[in-house]
Amino acid sequence: MRSLVAANPDVLVVDVRTPAEFGTAHIPGALNLPLEQVDAHLRRIVADAGGSMVLICQSGGRAARAREALEGAGLTDVAVLDGGMNAWMAAGAPVTRGKQRWSLERQVRLTAGGIVLASVVAGAWVPAATVVAGLVGAGLTVAALTDTCAMGMLLARLPYNRRGGTDLDAVIARLRRNPVES
Repeated sequence: MRSLVAANPDVLVVDVRTPAEFGTAHIPGALNLPLEQVDAHLRRIVADAGGSMVLICQSGGRAARAREALEGAGLTDVAVLDGGMNAWMAAGAPVTRGKQRWSLERQVRLTAGGIVLASVVAGAWVPAATVVAGLVGAGLTVAALTDTCAMGMLLARLPYNRRGGTDLDAVIARLRRNPVES
């Protein structure tokens, strides 16, 4: 991706993670446009976006969903950074760091694990409580098979993950003008 941006300085790097994840670490010059905002304002983004766009998230799943939505709405020059921020940082690429917070993926693991643990412990007194553990396991299986995560989407809406929220009008204006920061 570094070579793509170097070869074409008009390429926009758009990070579709939550504002909290973006604030923790992001690619210098990237715009933060959370996936839920992409979905909610798809027509406006497609109408105002100009130039090539590279989408990024933590590992690639949310960025791929954003690309599908944008391409389905008519935006053609959209790519996804393979491996997301995980791969970017592993390659030693430049990162702007802020206040450290838990990634959405880590929050999902804690929440799912906590629910399973609590339901198994509660099962010692109320055997039917273990059904909750089975439901969480089924949900995680569906999440893996469909590459979506309902729990992650719910957690993304928590105030903790919205701190430092995205000003959609400012992001759209930058998409329209197509500036690049170094």
